[in-house]
Amino acid sequence: MIAVGLILLLIGFLTGVSFLWTLGVILLVVGAALWILGSVGHAVGGRRHYW
Repeated sequence: MIAVGLILLLIGFLTGVSFLWTLGVILLVVGAALWILGSVGHAVGGRRHYW
């Protein structure tokens, strides 16, 4: 999710499409939050680890 967020963020920045930029930021933040929750030991979506 973090990689897709970065790709959309980059595409949105290079093309000037604000929708892709916004979607990339949202996916990046959600992916980082899930990664942090998974790394501290909380179960995320029924899984102990989130990759």
